[in-house]
Amino acid sequence: MLTVDFLTPMVDEPYDFGRIAAANALSDVFAMGGRPLVGLNVLALDSALPEYVARDILRGGTEKAAEAGAVIMGGHSVDDDEPKYGLAVFGTVDPAHIVRNFGAQPGDALYLTKPLGTGVMCSAAKMGLLAEDEFRPVIESMAELNRAAGEAMLAAGVHAATDVTGFGLAGHLHEMLEASGCAAELTWEQVPLFARALELSDAYCRPARTFSIEEFAEDFLCIEGADAISGVLCDPQTSGGILAAIPHEQADAFEREFTARAGRTPWRIGKVMEGSAGRITVR
Repeated sequence: MLTVDFLTPMVDEPYDFGRIAAANALSDVFAMGGRPLVGLNVLALDSALPEYVARDILRGGTEKAAEAGAVIMGGHSVDDDEPKYGLAVFGTVDPAHIVRNFGAQPGDALYLTKPLGTGVMCSAAKMGLLAEDEFRPVIESMAELNRAAGEAMLAAGVHAATDVTGFGLAGHLHEMLEASGCAAELTWEQVPLFARALELSDAYCRPARTFSIEEFAEDFLCIEGADAISGVLCDPQTSGGILAAIPHEQADAFEREFTARAGRTPWRIGKVMEGSAGRITVR
């Protein structure tokens, strides 16, 4: 498999930006049950910036690739006023076990492996509304590989999965459900959030893209709760977690396999149901 993804900065430190952008690019491989082997750097940077900026971005990306079991074999850079960085990634996957973002079945347990709210939290950080210790867990979550989730879902016989990125949890789950001909019910109290994410969403500290996702979701997202909940479910994520539809009888196996690899339990946020294809009900 071959994929490419790159980002504009969402954090100030070049090293952290490199880690996050690389983790985000590598997620496309892990979400399909694959193993990354080779990465190529894709870098756009203003040549007037200090030399350490490019060095630290590439150092962060190289470290994440190595952690994923891949090697960086070169890449390409251009002079650009707005920084951008990511990876083209080549990986392998067993043709008999490719994981798609369709194939979910009624009765499947829905799991999410990272908290929601990176868009809200990054917006708040840019506005100076977060202390460093409040934003650091968000940075580390974005920089975390989805390798544990990818391996655990294969071991548990996953039916469908996707990484949660620019369309938010609502958008990516809808896409999975619509392609699978199913609906889903989420339990709001089980959905993991970063500290203050709901509070900030309620104060409309949201990325501009959130509002277009909410408009898109009006026809399929049914929420029994406040508008702030919609703001989080439609929050565009950077390097978010894996959303996986796991056969009900394999739920314990998935939790056990993920916990052994990640050192924490995944969040069981709801279930796949029969119903209007793509519809999401939040209770």
